[in-house]
Amino acid sequence: MATIVSIVAKCNGQTYDLTAPTSGSTWSKSFAAPNATSGSNNAGQGPGVGSNASGLGYYPVEITITDDYGNVTVVNTSTASFGDTLKLKVLEKVAPVASITSPSSGATVHTGKPVINFKLTDSGSGIKPTECYVQIDSGTAVKVTATGSGTTYTGSYTPSSTLADGSHTVKVYGYDYDGNKSNVASSTFTIDTVPPTLNVTAPTDGLKTNVSSVTVSGSTNDTTSNPTTIAISVNGTDVGAVTVNADGSFSKAVTLSNGTNTIKVVATDSSGLTSEVTRTVYYSTAKPVVTAITLTPNPSDTGATVSLTVTIQES
Repeated sequence: MATIVSIVAKCNGQTYDLTAPTSGSTWSKSFAAPNATSGSNNAGQGPGVGSNASGLGYYPVEITITDDYGNVTVVNTSTASFGDTLKLKVLEKVAPVASITSPSSGATVHTGKPVINFKLTDSGSGIKPTECYVQIDSGTAVKVTATGSGTTYTGSYTPSSTLADGSHTVKVYGYDYDGNKSNVASSTFTIDTVPPTLNVTAPTDGLKTNVSSVTVSGSTNDTTSNPTTIAISVNGTDVGAVTVNADGSFSKAVTLSNGTNTIKVVATDSSGLTSEVTRTVYYSTAKPVVTAITLTPNPSDTGATVSLTVTIQES
């Protein structure tokens, strides 16, 4: 009767001698699994896959059994009865890393359908592009397919429904091919699609005056992005700082030029949205000039009709 003298296993370039049993016929050996994932969930093509598993999705294990007659039996992944058993599949435990590239935390966007851009990285089994998720506020997480290669994948998502003005929080996470879930990246941003209100009460449009200055006054407000600033220009020249009071009112005296004056008032909220009102004011101190006067008949009879004409020089 033959006696087994050695059983040797090979895996990932390492050789392991199995220990003979004190009784029975079962030999055994414990050894550390390879440090790199086998990429079993990515058809062996995931980034970071160990070289001995690349293209396979597993680490082949080969067993060589030798008896005291010198007979040798080799069992490997090609052996019908034990081939699948000897395919060692190694999963990584390092989670992917998720990040949101835009909108960043604290940002203000001017559309109710902002594009959410994100990135996922994994140097082990690789990002599973069909297992990436975007969640806005308390809504249901939406599956988004990412694109890329190697260790980095990127994706984007645009909400199907318009988000209301105000604060919103978006969360992004994903999985690698070995089933590890990434961190949940989040960003809180503000949507502002409404420009500030602007009401100019003075001067009236088309005002004609012989006074060299007028007071520009009115009020402004923005429910989402206060405070609001006011800028006033006359004929394209800024008139300087304008104080906006706590109630949104403002008033500024401006100097006019002889002739037509275009006064532009622009309100800008803290998110950069603007409203604009333009007034045209005419300024002149030129007095009317009389070029001719007639009074006929002169002298006239008692009770007669007298005709008076006055001719003015056009200014």
